[in-house]
Order: sequence, then structure tokens, then C-alpha cells
Amino acid sequence: MAQRSSLAVPYEAPVLAVCFLACVVTGLELSVNNHAADFSLSTLAGPPVSLSCLVQNSSQAEELLWYRGGGKVDLKDGNKVNVSNICISPVTESDNGVTFTCKLARDKSVQVSVIMDVQFPPQLTGEESLQIEEDKDVTLTCNAKSNPQAQTAWYKNKNTLILQQNRYQLYQTSEVFQLSIKTVQKSDNGTYTCVVKSSLGEGRKDFHLIVEDKKPVFPKEAVIAAAVVVTLTVLFGIVARKDKIFKCFKKSSETAL
Repeated sequence: MAQRSSLAVPYEAPVLAVCFLACVVTGLELSVNNHAADFSLSTLAGPPVSLSCLVQNSSQAEELLWYRGGGKVDLKDGNKVNVSNICISPVTESDNGVTFTCKLARDKSVQVSVIMDVQFPPQLTGEESLQIEEDKDVTLTCNAKSNPQAQTAWYKNKNTLILQQNRYQLYQTSEVFQLSIKTVQKSDNGTYTCVVKSSLGEGRKDFHLIVEDKKPVFPKEAVIAAAVVVTLTVLFGIVARKDKIFKCFKKSSETAL
């Protein structure tokens, strides 16, 4: 019995060691700005934002990595061990929706991600002139990004546009706002204004619409028929005068000799 007990000890020791190491690794974690789990960070465009990554529950030096989306961020040597800070300056509209991730170098499954929620007002200015023939269709388009998402309103000559059924159509996405007018008429002449508004501000763009007289359109069949008539007339004229033409050609030849 004693011999069996002594033989069992060497097999149990590695099991205990593995268990101990697993517990140490499991207790290791990261935090970013005091968040131990992924989170969203809301901020305004402009002011800088700092992100601080810290190693928790580790008794040794741990190297840290930062990623912006799928790209690795270059860190200075003194900004990699146990604590690592990055600064986003200035924060811009292009940072909205971007994920910044801090990872443990020796085990990249240990990580914390930050999704940037950059808020900014609609960016929309300027004016545009459009000339369109009567009875044709026209579309006025405003492209404006904003966060939070903006709402739009259309005006004609500074008055709220009354949408006529079957003539006006509105189309809207998070960034595109369109007004389509079917079979424009002279009464559609005027200045149309697209106003995009959110809780952070508004933007606007003017469209000066000029409806021109409808240009006369000649039927293709009539043009082709006229061309055929002219061609045949010329040919018949040549055939009818061929004798005179040949005589003139012969006379000219004799004179040249």
C-alpha cells in the first residue's frame, strides 16, 4: 500500500501545477478607462480623447498592444508595459464607429475594445442651379452626415413645400436626402431649400430651379423620309440630265486636246 502511495505522488504533482497556472492566467485581465469589458465611448468631434489600458492581477511585466480597427498602433518603448496610453487628437467625424482595442501581447484573446461614438452636427452648405426642360423629371440631392441622425425638411421660396401627390417623391437614408419632381412645369420655378437638422445643429442647401420651354422634337420617321426624298430627287435629276452631262464632258475633252 505504501509503495502504491509513493508511486502516485509524481503523477498528481503536474496536475496541481497545471491547475495553479490556469488559475493565474484566468485571473489576468485588462481594463480601459476603468472598463474591464467592451464599451462605447460618446464624445464630440474636436476635443482630444485619451484611452488608458491597464493590466490587472499580474505580478510580472506584461507587454500591451493597441489596434485601431485592424491596424496596429505604433507605441513608444516606455508606453507598452503594464500600462499603455493613446491619445486621439483631434477627434474627427472619420473616428465615428471606429474600434480601438488593447490586447495582451502574449495572449491576444485577453483584450478590451472601445467603440467610438463621435457626435457632430450636419455639415451642409452652398447652393446649386439647375436648368430643366418642361415636362421632364428632376431630382434635388442633399448629402449630409451627422450623428445623431438628422431629420430633413424641404422649402420652396422660404415656405414649407406642399407635396403634391404623384408629382413629388421623397427619399432619405442616414446621409442622403432627395426630392424628386415629376414632369416639371413652369409653376415649379423657384428656390428649393433642403434643411437638415439634429439636436447639435443644422445645415442647409439652396437649389435654384429654372424650368425652360420644351424644345420641339421632330419625329425620326419624318426626318428619314425627307432625307430619302431629297436623295431620290438628286438622283433622278442626274439621270434626266445625263446626256447633257456626257456631251459637256466630251466637249471639254476635245478642247483639252
